[in-house]
Amino acid sequence: MPQSVSESLQKAGSADARSSLRNGYVLEFEKPIAEVEQKVSEMKQIARSGGLDSFSDDIRRMERKATKLKEEIYRKLTRWQKVQMARHPQRPYTLDYIPRICSGWTELHGDRCFADDKAIVGGLASIDDVPLMIIGHQKGRGTKDNLYRNFGMPNPEGYRKALRLMMLAAKFNRPVVTFIDTPGAYPGLGAEERGQAEAIAHNLFEMARLPVPIVTIVIGEGGSGGALAISVADRIFMLEHAIYSVISPEGCASILYRDAAEAERAAEALKLTAPDLVNLKIVDGIIEEPLGGAHRDVDAMAALIKEKILSTLKELQQLSPEELVRARQEKYANIGFWLE
Repeated sequence: MPQSVSESLQKAGSADARSSLRNGYVLEFEKPIAEVEQKVSEMKQIARSGGLDSFSDDIRRMERKATKLKEEIYRKLTRWQKVQMARHPQRPYTLDYIPRICSGWTELHGDRCFADDKAIVGGLASIDDVPLMIIGHQKGRGTKDNLYRNFGMPNPEGYRKALRLMMLAAKFNRPVVTFIDTPGAYPGLGAEERGQAEAIAHNLFEMARLPVPIVTIVIGEGGSGGALAISVADRIFMLEHAIYSVISPEGCASILYRDAAEAERAAEALKLTAPDLVNLKIVDGIIEEPLGGAHRDVDAMAALIKEKILSTLKELQQLSPEELVRARQEKYANIGFWLE
């Protein structure tokens, strides 16, 4: 006699599914989804090992339940939950997207002054034979890689490297595409001694008058001046679950409420999600993510980003350098509200 479904689920099961509930990759609000997906995985394993077709209807029913649950949860995320999604450890980074988007890529290193900052990557690239310069923040995975990448927080030499590559792009009339994903510029003593604020300010100044199209995609965290330093662009787009803010929720909570534990409250006040920033006319559009986040289907996410880059560059390349610079400066001059 075959075991009942409940008995089989208790004894068999997927080690991967169970571990997903224990590790840090499942966020608190994702646990109901993970539990359903665990059951689906276990039922499939039992069906494969026992050759049982009787599970097929149950499996389809559970898969429909998982999809419906994901739609209910991910379409109604709070601002704090979106912060958590933007920081998800499995979320794709710049170097995950580049090989999926580009037909050619040659990384360039160093600021020609001090060092090569691993928290910012950049180089010559082509997307469907469209030549351009790609620059982006790069976080690490795991302790060793995060130390190597300085947790995606650039030093001044990172911003000077980025500016060097932008000026090179302008020299050869190549558009610039930047990927934003940083908690912020590195606040260490050495960074301040080497001119962190000046490096960021210099980038802002030069990007405002760079005579080539600039497209920015916020793929994860867009934190403070560390993000703005490579995102003074003609068009800024955010992934659905990305964030973009003058300060982190924890930093804001520490200043306003004297308690970093009030980060969730601060996130609501900051209005740092993609819909918030489109409404405020700070960013130009939202790129929808696969259901459950970009990490659920990196290839699909990369295809959407590629399509957005190509369509936007086609539009911007119709403008002369003078028109580009004038429109870019007007764009930023019009951000904000004044009362006299």
